Amino acid sequence: MFAVMRKFRQMLAGDRRGVTALEYGLLAAIIGGVVITGAGLLGNSLGTTFNTIGAAMTAAS
Repeated sequence: MFAVMRKFRQMLAGDRRGVTALEYGLLAAIIGGVVITGAGLLGNSLGTTFNTIGAAMTAAS
């Protein structure tokens, strides 16, 4: 029984490809979340700026 468990543990310890793929997947998800959040904040800021400019141009004419 212990020999089977030891062999299984050695088999898992030798293969690191799945762990590396998981790490890259997590990094991609985090970076994607940051990009989406930043784009949303920038979009709101630009919308406010253009509305302010539009209101000023309307008032000036």
